[in-house]
Amino acid sequence: MNANSKIKVENLNFFYGPKKALNNVSIIIPDKKVTALIGPSGCGKSTFLRTLNRMNDLITSTNIDGKVLIDDVNIYEKNIDIVELRKKVGMIFQKSNPFPKSIYENVAYGPRINGIKSKNQLDEIVEQSLIRSALWSEVKDDLNKSGLSLSGGQQQRLCIARALAVDPEIILMDEPASALDPISTTKIEDLIFELKNNYTIIIVTHNMQQAARVSDNTAFFYMGDLIEYTSTQKMFTNPELQQTEDYIRGRFG
Repeated sequence: MNANSKIKVENLNFFYGPKKALNNVSIIIPDKKVTALIGPSGCGKSTFLRTLNRMNDLITSTNIDGKVLIDDVNIYEKNIDIVELRKKVGMIFQKSNPFPKSIYENVAYGPRINGIKSKNQLDEIVEQSLIRSALWSEVKDDLNKSGLSLSGGQQQRLCIARALAVDPEIILMDEPASALDPISTTKIEDLIFELKNNYTIIIVTHNMQQAARVSDNTAFFYMGDLIEYTSTQKMFTNPELQQTEDYIRGRFG
């Protein structure tokens, strides 16, 4: 495994019941970079994203074979602690999902579950997580306000703060800006750019311009196959395959 790779996926196949959703996917994802997953609806990109923290385990009648190595450890081994895995690999969903609690309690929730009781320590984690998620200046005087009272874009940044509070190494984002207005989308994109200094980020997006703006590398999925994976610049200016070019130019999908 080369020095800067964080995730290595080998010959991954995934099934929903009899339906095969991923076909023999192999990919190496580098550390502290943004990797975008693109492709038409139903092509397997969200399924692939969820294999990286075993979220698909929550769906009945699914089956997987192949390997997903994070820091050289196969996360599908029997002895893997799923709670620890999901601490290390945080996830941001398409629809922001704050808890019906205060802003403070949303962010403090994970650290509390992980045994942090000290108010000073929790205060520090909450502040730092909200600073990192570019939300602190907007909410610092109102931390007791319900997270559900925030705007859509603020709620999504609160969910990012909540993920950051347990100190992950990898952040998975499943179309994190698709439900947001253009100004909120720009804030999320700026935030992704900042966060990659400290985290490995994998983002599913339908928005080609967004993939081109925020990512270092791009993987193009189609019908469960990984068609092409290269630097974002090359993918959008000079892809290897005609199929990739047709998708990027909007000729199908």
